[in-house]
Amino acid sequence: MHYAQSSRPSRPAQGYVKGFGKPIMSLKKKIILSFLLSAFIIAFLSVFLYLNFIEIKNETLFLELTDTIRSKSLQLRRHEKNFFLYAPAEAHDEEKAIYAYLDELDGILGGMKNERGDRTAALKTLIQGYRQQFSAIETLLKAVTKESRDLKGSSPAYARVSRLVESNFLDKPTEDIAYLQREHALPSGHRFIVWLGYLDREIMALRKTGEGILVVSKELDKNAREKVDSFNHRSRNAILIFFPLFLVVGIGTFLFIISNIVRRLQLLTGVVERTGEGLFAPLPVSGRLWASHDEVDILIGKFNIMEEHLAQREQELLQSKKLAAIGTLAAGVAHELNNPLNNIHTTAQRLMKKTDDETTPLVKKGLDDIFGQTMRLKRIVGDLLQFARGREPHLRPVELRGLISGVFKHLSGSIDTSNVRFQMNLHPDEIVLYADQEQLEQVFINLFTNAVEAVQGEGELAVTAREEYDDVNIRLSDSGPGMSRETIDKAFEPFYSTKPRGTGLGLAIVFNIIQKHHGRIAIESGEGGGTTFHISLPKNAGVPARSGTDTP
Repeated sequence: MHYAQSSRPSRPAQGYVKGFGKPIMSLKKKIILSFLLSAFIIAFLSVFLYLNFIEIKNETLFLELTDTIRSKSLQLRRHEKNFFLYAPAEAHDEEKAIYAYLDELDGILGGMKNERGDRTAALKTLIQGYRQQFSAIETLLKAVTKESRDLKGSSPAYARVSRLVESNFLDKPTEDIAYLQREHALPSGHRFIVWLGYLDREIMALRKTGEGILVVSKELDKNAREKVDSFNHRSRNAILIFFPLFLVVGIGTFLFIISNIVRRLQLLTGVVERTGEGLFAPLPVSGRLWASHDEVDILIGKFNIMEEHLAQREQELLQSKKLAAIGTLAAGVAHELNNPLNNIHTTAQRLMKKTDDETTPLVKKGLDDIFGQTMRLKRIVGDLLQFARGREPHLRPVELRGLISGVFKHLSGSIDTSNVRFQMNLHPDEIVLYADQEQLEQVFINLFTNAVEAVQGEGELAVTAREEYDDVNIRLSDSGPGMSRETIDKAFEPFYSTKPRGTGLGLAIVFNIIQKHHGRIAIESGEGGGTTFHISLPKNAGVPARSGTDTP
């Protein structure tokens, strides 16, 4: 893409210093810092080792807790096994032991911090679930014991084997179910059978939860041991890395700072010599924080701004002189041509009114040509006068959406836009800026006319506008054939036109209006890729907008 730029002051390009107050890091600070860096590395190493020691101590304490948890989890499983092996009447001591270990595990886990990870939270959940499941087994055991007692009263045959059946309640409840259904013909819906089924499922769930507790406790213990080993390994590596590092960093950073300063000063000396010869070439500022943003960069940045302003002032002075001379010439020529053209126009009108059927076709055609060419010359003279006068804008609030849509609607009455797909997108929907409404309408009339002619009657025309800070940025794009590099460079020059019957004043008038509004305009285009005009206007044109780049 190519860009043609307005003469509004531009923002410094990226890579150059934008502000020049106090340096981010002065040369004195850099030199001192180079000597202190080695000491800082040693201090950092000392702090790191101290913190690492604290972590090792904490992890060792945690390791002791995890070892205790693992040990008590094993004891819990042992008492769980004994509880299921003994007959219900003999399992009371194991039941007390299970609750005691659950209480101890709850106490240990309650004192552990939550940041220990998901395993700690999972273990707490498992312990809580285990307690609930064990309580449910106790409740179910009471229920099946009651059903057994009731059955003994009603069945002498069962009473003879009841002790054997009851001894299997916690160990093999499924065998009890099969026996009761086979020998005593208890239906599957009998409460004794149902309670035994529930008891079997709860026992299986409890054993699974107990296995989970054991697995998680082992993982906690393993993780704690790995962390202690990791901290020890990290301490050894830190000593091996940082101790040699501090020996070379001090000298290395000092030499680096000195060489960087000397190199930039040498570059600046060369650019100063070229500037003296009339060659304006900005010097890039380093983007590395360690090596830049000091007094040398401030000097380079201010020198770049000075060069930019010198080149810009020279260009603006030449452009102003050229426009002033062209404007004076245009005003004089238009004034001298206006009266003869009016006389020719009036005479042609009179002669055309006096023609009749006897007038030869050659005479009629000649009068039509005279009248048509006179009208064309009057339009050219009108453009010349408008370009030469160039009045100052009369500022008032202008609503942009209504202005743009009104201009396009008005344009549709003078040229064919039926096959032009017009799109408008504003953010926010209502944008109000202080400007001269008549002059802005003239800007969009000229740009829309060029765009419609560029797409040759069929294509797309899109306008987007956005509020950004104190500016309104407008993009006007068409799907035409685009512009060449030469056309872009000369687009805003008066009397330059690529159209056979163009005056070459349309974009020059647009340029002057945008400039008087303290705005900027740029062209982005490439042959075969359409054309986009970028316009930036301050919301309050009475105050010059902040400086910024001319490229979109």
